[in-house]
Order: sequence, then structure tokens, then C-alpha cells
Amino acid sequence: MDPDRPLLIPLDALRGADDQIAGGKASKLAQLTRAGFTVPKGFCLTTWAYEAFVSDAEIMTAIRMELGRKSLDDMRWEEIWDAALRIRSVFLSQPLSKQLRAAVAEGLKLFDPSTPLAIRSSAVGEDSAGHSFAGIHESIIGVRGQRAVDDAVRLVWASLWSDAALLYRQELGLDPARSRMAVVVQAMVDADCSGVAFARDPRDTRKDHAIIESVPGPCRLLVDGLVDPDRWVMNRETRSVVSWLPGQREDSDNKPLLEPQDLQAILQTVLSIEQLFSWSPDMEWTGRSDSLTVLQARPIATTVPDDDEKRSWYLTLRPGDARLKELRQRIAGQLIPELAAAGEAFAAEQLEGLDNLQLADSIEKRSQSLAKWKKIYWDEFIPFAHGVRRLATYYNDAVQPDDPYEFVGLLRDQPLLAAQRNSVISELAEQLRSNSAVRTAVEQLLAKHANSIQWSTFRDQLREREGASEEFVRRFDDLQDRFLDVTFDNERLRDRPGPLLRNLIELSQHASLAESHRVSPSNSSFALQEKLLSAVGPERRAEAMDVVETGRVSWRLRDDDNLLVARLDSQCLRALKVAAKRLRELGRLTGGGHLKDSHLALLVRGLREPSTGLITVEDRLEFEEPKPSVTPQGQAPRQLIGQPASPGLTTGVVRCICGRDDLGKFRRGEILVCDAIQPTMTHLVPLASGIIERRGGMLIHGAIIARELGIPCVNGVREATEILRNGDLVTVDGHLGLVTVGASDFELEMQF
Repeated sequence: MDPDRPLLIPLDALRGADDQIAGGKASKLAQLTRAGFTVPKGFCLTTWAYEAFVSDAEIMTAIRMELGRKSLDDMRWEEIWDAALRIRSVFLSQPLSKQLRAAVAEGLKLFDPSTPLAIRSSAVGEDSAGHSFAGIHESIIGVRGQRAVDDAVRLVWASLWSDAALLYRQELGLDPARSRMAVVVQAMVDADCSGVAFARDPRDTRKDHAIIESVPGPCRLLVDGLVDPDRWVMNRETRSVVSWLPGQREDSDNKPLLEPQDLQAILQTVLSIEQLFSWSPDMEWTGRSDSLTVLQARPIATTVPDDDEKRSWYLTLRPGDARLKELRQRIAGQLIPELAAAGEAFAAEQLEGLDNLQLADSIEKRSQSLAKWKKIYWDEFIPFAHGVRRLATYYNDAVQPDDPYEFVGLLRDQPLLAAQRNSVISELAEQLRSNSAVRTAVEQLLAKHANSIQWSTFRDQLREREGASEEFVRRFDDLQDRFLDVTFDNERLRDRPGPLLRNLIELSQHASLAESHRVSPSNSSFALQEKLLSAVGPERRAEAMDVVETGRVSWRLRDDDNLLVARLDSQCLRALKVAAKRLRELGRLTGGGHLKDSHLALLVRGLREPSTGLITVEDRLEFEEPKPSVTPQGQAPRQLIGQPASPGLTTGVVRCICGRDDLGKFRRGEILVCDAIQPTMTHLVPLASGIIERRGGMLIHGAIIARELGIPCVNGVREATEILRNGDLVTVDGHLGLVTVGASDFELEMQF
């Protein structure tokens, strides 16, 4: 070991400006120790240890590959999370060197072998006045034994490259490649109460107030939001209690957790730390007046200006296990059934039998319901989607598989609405395949009416054809009622069935297409579950099963909620169309434009006020400028860079799906190019030989289905639908995340 670059330093031996060596957290704990504050004993694995591990394992090569495809500014949140997950897996797959293991073993001699330890991050710049990184990096508590410590250290190092850490550094204008991570290893202190103290009120630091919060048990219960704390506002000058608010806890007796002497000891400590550092601290503590221990002290975080509200919002979408379980119970047990019932109730309403005032009321009621559910979607459904990501990290941390997406197998065979719809579509395609008379009748009617015919008219004409199958008509009716009462491209799918009927014809010509594509899983869902349970051990079995169940429900509902909200949107559009038809018949509505939300107020007013003048719904195409192509004809770039979402290599011609009418044009073997494969269009995937999406992420619909069916997929390709045109020859490389436009290099070489 180089004595000038030590891998490990005891906390009480850190001296001077050691932030670059020990990170912000460890340096401040060392200063507190030297100043006489009670701090848990421990040691610091220095940034040199981190550098040694990264160098020995050649991890920077993998990091450069993950973050070198595109700049962080060009990545969607899902892409950053995917890259971070793969980087995390690289850290976990590499063992500590003998030298690093020896250093950790030496540090562990400070503790009794039975002592539970806390393994905490101490990145360079962490816990500084401008860069708090609060809650961004990993902390792991209750660790015992060297093997568990080694694993925890690697997880803390890997958290330097988490999606949240990458986004936060980007937000602050910091270069992730220059970041380094030290690790603090400390004995855990078992006390009956813990909490946080602020030398000044973080909501308004101009007030002469300090804040003390306390929970029974360890401090993590407060920091992780698992237990509601008692809260005191203290006058800094007089040291008196300004107010006390008891925490809302099941076992609370409404008596203060802390005695007056405890409050005075905590207040004195946080004010003394303020004097030591010359800044107002946010202090984590545990114990009471006679045994008060300081766990951490950092400057009260100041608000960082953020010009990108979406990034700040995303950084909040990391609910803990308790919050995820709460969301699971509320969403699965209450919200989804209520959302489904709302759609069914609106669908059952006989709008044509309502008078004008009743119809106007119904339109407004539907609009209000849709607005309500869209808000719930953003406030609760989207945060619950983190359940799948939580399953990913939990599974990978425990199992450490070679494939960081092996956990996806745990989500297999969930009863998604889209999967149920696709099953019905496959059965209808099989009916057409086995009954040539019906298939011919459908083809002839489609050729006659193109995409403009309504299903009711199409159904009547089909029944008049020789050899028509009543079973096919009945099942298509059922498909319409159960699954197609949704909007796509601002149109109701059930209003014009032409595209789906064309899809059925195409699917019928290629029997059992999905099965011919499908990759046989190396592990069943049950086998992967048992693999996880074996890795975590019997004592964590219940915890593991809870994470798995949350992940499965999260995966299923993130699909279903989209379709159920789309049904409400469809029912709003249905009511608008009834209103528009009625007003046209009365001679009070003109124009042939597409009905949109912006027309709602006009139509409602027209229904309620017979004296309203002529209402005009203009065709939107008259006012929209054609969207210019990103590249002139024939000048598309030779290679497009995205994310490798499903492995494989394939060449084919492009078919862009940009609107509802494009659905019916898709043919087997084409490369499906779209903004993102939505739940309403997943039935096209078995026909595709490859997939290219603008939206990135390994856990979006296209990626998951492509991997299951063994279809090469590259996503995260910026402006894919603008750059690529129908008929372009492309090669999709799902291994590297590349799309080559034009003939392959091998074919070009063969021409010479």
C-alpha cells in the first residue's frame, strides 16, 4: 500500500482539508470528533480506494460506453436509469482486490464482530453548502461480517452513478466523470429515539428559530419518511419551546418523545456545531441528553435554481418500500377499480336519449372525471411505476446476475389488459386463417370502403356476404366493447375499424406468428423467484416477496392505467361527437374539423343556449403547417445512435407509425418505427422484424415485448420518425444500439 495514498483512514485520524480524500461527510465527522462531539467510531475508505477498485476492474470503460452513446442532455429519464442500472451491475460483478479486502479487514478490527455497521456515502463535495446530495447516494445499515461489508461498499460506490446522482450533477453543472466516492463505515448506535435538528428553520432561515424532529427508534425511520415525527420549534435566543406538534403514529400516547433536558441538549449541540463550522447545520442525531450522539452534520440545503422543472419532478419519483406498498394497496384495491367503473358507467350511458341540457351536463361531467384521473395518474400512478425499478435493483443486488435485466422474467405472464386484447386479436386472426370465405369477404369490403367505414355498417354488409361467420362478427363486437373503446391519435379506435381489420388480415396470413418469434425463457418466473429467495435468505423472505409483488402490480397497472384513462378520453370524445351531430342537424354547427378538448366549451354552450350563433369547427389541417423533415430527402445520416433495448441484428424496410391510419399499413417483416409503442398498438410487434423508437428505456412496452419475442430493438433514437421514411432500408443492431441507414457495409463492399 502506498503510504502517501492510504486506502483506509480511521475517522479520528483524518486531518486538515481531507475532503478530496475522505469526501464531505467523513471530513465533517472527523472535525466533529476532534471538537469533542460524540460521534460513532469508524473508518473511511478513501477516494483512493474507490480509484483503485475502478482501475482494477476497468469499470471506467463500461461507464464511458454507457454514457458515451448520447449526452445526458439528450437522454430521457428512462435511458439514464437503464444506463445507471447497467453500471450498478458492473460494480456488483467485480470483486474487491486482495489489497482492498485486506484494508477493509483491518478497519473492521475497530468493531466487535457482532456490532451492526452503517455503510454510508462520502462523495467529494457531498454535504457542502451548495451541494448537499441529500438522499441521492446510498446508505446501508445493519451490516455484519466482511462479505456483507464488501458488498455494501460496492453498492455505495455504484450509487455515485445512479440515475438520481447523474441528474443531480447535471443539474448542478458538475462533470460526473470527475466524481469520486469515499465510504464511511461506522458502528450503529442503538437508542430509543433519534431525529433531525436544524439550527435554523429551513423554510425561512431569517427567523430566529431552530427545528427539532424526533421519532422512536433509529433515525432512518424519519429520514426515509416511514414514521411521522414529533416536531418542536425552538427560540434560538431564549432556548424556549415556541410550539410542539406530536407525530401521527399508531402507538403514540400524545406525550412528547423528548424531555425538556433532551431538547436543550440537542439545541445546544446543533448551535455549537453552527459555531464550529460557521454555517447553519442540518444535524442527524440519536440518543438523549446524557448519551446524545451526532450521526451527521451538513449545511442546511439551499434551493438550487432549476430551469427544468421536469428534472426536479423526476428526482422526487423514488418512493421507499413503505410508500410503494401503500400505493400498491390504494391503486390496486381502490383507484383502478374506480377508474374502470367510471369508464364502464360512461360507456353504458345512452347519450342519444338525453335532452340538450342533460347532454351538456354529461359532457362536463366526463371532462371533469378525465381531468381528475389525469391528475391521479401523475400524482400516484407514475410514482408507483418505481415499483418495477425497485424490483430491478433489489433483485440485482441480491442475485448479481450476468444479465442486469434477468429480473424482467419475474414480470412474465401478468394479466395485462393489452395482453388480453392481443390474445383476442390472435384468435380472430386464426378464425380468418381457417375460414377463407370470411377472410375474402373482409378483404373485399376493406378494398371497397378503405378506412372510412363504421363497424356497424361493415358488420351489416359482412353478414350479407356468402359464407360469413356470425362467430367472427360476435367476437369482433366483443373486442370493440372490451378493448377498443380508447383513443389513439385523437380518434376513437372503435369508430373506424379498418386499420385493425387490415392487421387481422396480415396476422391471419402468418399463423402462430408470436409463437414463432417467442424466445424460450431460460428461467420461469417461479424459478427466478426461488433464485431471489435463496439469495436473500429465510430472514428476508417476506421482504423479498413484498418487493416482487409490488413490482408485478406496478408492471401490470402501468399498462392498464394507460388504457383505462384512454377509455375515459374516448368517452369524452364520444359525447362531443353526439353533441356535434345534434347541433349539425339543427343547422347550428358547421365545419368538418376533428373534435378536440378545445371545442368542449363551444359545444356545451351551444347545447345550453339555443340563441348561440353558428358554431364552426374548422379542420385542423387547414391551420397546421406541415412538419418539416429533420433531413432533406436522400440525406439521412448513415448511422443513428440509440440504446440497445433487445439484442439481435436484422435488416428491413421502414414503416413509420405516426397516426391511427398507419396501423393498418403495417406488413410482416417491416421495421416498426414510432415515437413509442403504446399499449394500443402492441399487437403489431409480432409482425415486425425490428423496432426503432424515439423514446428510450428498457422497461417501456416496445423493449419488453421485443425481448420476449426475440426481436431486435433500438430505442432512444432522437427524431426517429422524422429522420427515417417509409421504405428506407435499415439495419437494426440491438446489441450495440445502432441503426444503419442503407445497405450494410458488407453489401456495399460486395458491390466493388
